Amino acid sequence: MSDTRPLSLSATKIRRLVDLAAEVISLIVPHRNGADMARMQSELEAKETLIREQAAALAHSRKIFNRSSAVAKIGVWECTLPEETLHWTDVVYDLFDLPRGSPLDRAQIVNCYSEASAKELHVRRSKAIDERGSFDMDAEIITAKGNRRWIRLTATVECAEDVPVRIFGMKQDITEQKILLERTRYLAEFDLMTGLANRSQFQSRLSNLCEREPNASGALMLIDLDGFKGVNDTLGHAVGDECLKEIAQRLKQVCRDVEVVARIGGDEFAVLLGPHSCQSAIADLAGQIVEAVSRPVEHCGQSIKLGASVGIALLDTCTPDELFKKADSALYAAKAAGRNTFQIFEPTTMKW
Repeated sequence: MSDTRPLSLSATKIRRLVDLAAEVISLIVPHRNGADMARMQSELEAKETLIREQAAALAHSRKIFNRSSAVAKIGVWECTLPEETLHWTDVVYDLFDLPRGSPLDRAQIVNCYSEASAKELHVRRSKAIDERGSFDMDAEIITAKGNRRWIRLTATVECAEDVPVRIFGMKQDITEQKILLERTRYLAEFDLMTGLANRSQFQSRLSNLCEREPNASGALMLIDLDGFKGVNDTLGHAVGDECLKEIAQRLKQVCRDVEVVARIGGDEFAVLLGPHSCQSAIADLAGQIVEAVSRPVEHCGQSIKLGASVGIALLDTCTPDELFKKADSALYAAKAAGRNTFQIFEPTTMKW
């Protein structure tokens, strides 16, 4: 199914039929009177005109389709069954960075799909053939030139007397849509400056953890940078931003096995530890955080000293809001204790 094959061919066949009719008429004409001859000639010319008009309209429609297909990056494909012979329009060749009209081997084409997409394609395609149905999916491919693309694939199985004879559909380049979607998702869930989870994602993860493991061990840590306001006031916000980026990287390195590390405010961070974290391990991690943040940040020849106060609330049957208030109360206790330290919430001594 190439872009140049089918339409002109059908018109040519019709033209041949018209020519054959003309020959038959030429044999009959001597036996007809002049009026019959004129009428038949007029009918023949009318049919020839109609054929030319239909062929022109068909060619115009195909040109519009081809142009629209190219703009939308949508191509048509078909695969005969059980021979597995592929036919593509030009757009599909372009999607896979293959020369237009070049021979196609389905096994080689499937190798262009990522491992996950190839597995999903096999499952969906086999099911559609077995059930004489259809499917659609988004698939990741690596083209012949090494370009990574996302395509949206639709497929329908055609049968003859309930026997599948071909599967066909469309393939569309949706790479730009995927990039935009991922960018939108990133903006919704991550802090642009530090790359950590933002407050929205943190709150969602906290709610999920409290609902999933209401009686399990775990903890919420709130971290506030000591001395950060002085950095902004004396060295400027640009230097302060660089400090935040460096602290974020240190937190990611120290907190490798936690549920989430987030920046939830200007110089405020949060760490959520999942279930099965014992209290001694929680305290040990808090100590590592204090130590990591207290190391000077080197920037443009300057050695900038910061600290961290950490408030910890152990996961129990309380709601996310209650857990956050407990951790916040412990944070203020850490600051009152001299800063650059951590405190675990104690219901007998702390208010929340």
